Amino acid sequence: QVQLVESGGGLVQTGGSLRLSCAASARAFSSYGMGWFRQAPGKEREFVASIARISGLRNYADSVKGRFTISREDSKNTVYLQMNSLEPEDTAVYYCAARAPGRSVYEYWGQGTQVTVSS
Repeated sequence: QVQLVESGGGLVQTGGSLRLSCAASARAFSSYGMGWFRQAPGKEREFVASIARISGLRNYADSVKGRFTISREDSKNTVYLQMNSLEPEDTAVYYCAARAPGRSVYEYWGQGTQVTVSS
């Protein structure tokens, strides 16, 4: 079982920055693929970014490319999402997720952290 706890959300003005953190309680954290998703009011949850195990290969949604950076620190069982040049459209609850080796879906989810970008 993997538990994920996000932190770092808050209220920021347009153009500002935030860094989200996700702390995982998992053995062999480095073996998990990690991702960030978000859900805005009235909308479905959407993919934001992911980082693969071992290779560290990163993928981003087109809407955040060049503004957001995902990273991981396996020694601390933590994954980060650095968000720059924030826009009101980035307002959402952000969720951290983990994918076990050999799995094609994210099975473990955090409780989410609210990010609000004011115009």
